[in-house]
Amino acid sequence: MIQYRIGIDGGGTHCRGRLVNQQDQCLAEFTGGPANIYSQFESGLKEVEKVVTELFKRAHLSTTEYANSVMVAGLAGANVPSIKQRLTQWNILGLKHAIVSDVETACFGAHLGHPGGVFICGTGSQAAVWDGTRFYLLGGWGAQLSDLASGAVLGQKALRMALLAHEGIITSSPCMQYIMEDFKNDAEIMLLWTQHAEPKDWAKYAKAVYEFAQCSDHHATTLVKQSAVDAEMMITAVMRYTQDNITLLGGIAKPLIPWLSDEIRYRISQAKGDALDGALLLSKHYWA
Repeated sequence: MIQYRIGIDGGGTHCRGRLVNQQDQCLAEFTGGPANIYSQFESGLKEVEKVVTELFKRAHLSTTEYANSVMVAGLAGANVPSIKQRLTQWNILGLKHAIVSDVETACFGAHLGHPGGVFICGTGSQAAVWDGTRFYLLGGWGAQLSDLASGAVLGQKALRMALLAHEGIITSSPCMQYIMEDFKNDAEIMLLWTQHAEPKDWAKYAKAVYEFAQCSDHHATTLVKQSAVDAEMMITAVMRYTQDNITLLGGIAKPLIPWLSDEIRYRISQAKGDALDGALLLSKHYWA
């Protein structure tokens, strides 16, 4: 008999966990390190194990209770087929579990288990739809191939434009000058930075672009409008899968929304829950 349920959200920079009992009372919460199993498969799963261990410790439960527990973890990278195959070999002794993509738990939580769609737009981006029976996933293949309208992609475009302005190939603007000043107005420093930059490093420039766009900086405005077009492409694709509400999530969502068309904004609803809620609700769905 299932006595305890564990929800894990490993979609951001940290892995968050919550342990509840049959009455959905929270017994423990804990936040660990990153758990992106595409970029760091082994360490990501070790982080999940660490969170589970700590949850049981904080709830004053023995590991023998694993046999009476279920876990759903939504992890970044779990949408990749080869990763899903590797996950079939992983387990925590005695603990029934399911590992899904973080976008699935986010979608399920945003609509509290009811049909609907999400477009997550943060450092990366991905969309998902839950139709009441199954998930449909769109995007989420990384900044080099996918992640439309994400902070990482916007940041990369902004640095490219700043370099063009720095060399006099295009006119400059306060936004472009701000970015180049961060690299001491030196193209080589920027080049060396790109060789080690991760998506989160590119994404930190997205906030500045949105702020300058609000001040009518012409290059920043161009970049944000391009992001809005890309976002609408993804949201329109989600709309083909569902007539239900669509929620925008992630750090870029709030500044992005004012740049979207009225038609798109009309379909957007507020999230009713988060990815951690979604993981716990999915555990009920899988083990009713």
